[in-house]
Amino acid sequence: MSISSNQMKLLFVAKGKLRWTEETFRLALAQIAGVTSVKELDRAGFEAMMGFLEYCGFAPLTKRGQSYGERPGMASFAQIELIRDLWHEHTHGKAGEEQLNLWLERCWKISSLRFLKATVAPKVITALKAMKARAA
Repeated sequence: MSISSNQMKLLFVAKGKLRWTEETFRLALAQIAGVTSVKELDRAGFEAMMGFLEYCGFAPLTKRGQSYGERPGMASFAQIELIRDLWHEHTHGKAGEEQLNLWLERCWKISSLRFLKATVAPKVITALKAMKARAA
């Protein structure tokens, strides 16, 4: 049985994140899973490839915080996770959710990510990206 399209996409995301050439990726497919194309992978081959990609440094996104569910007019889970990731990168992992909430309160008058509106989320993301760029 072949793998799903989402699993195929994950492999190509990993290839991009690792900055592998097409040739390097095809070589890994051949040596690790014994196939020449992602479409030929089965479940075991996919697991073997993911293990190798993770060994090489790829880290799939993992859920860090609480999901507040689908709420009309409020920030999506993906936006909230991106904000958490940007905050983590900006503070080099030294400041947690409490400090993020303090920053949101001070700058955006929002006491928690839970109350972040969908219209404000892109502004918060842009601000965090700018803060991260200034620090670099």
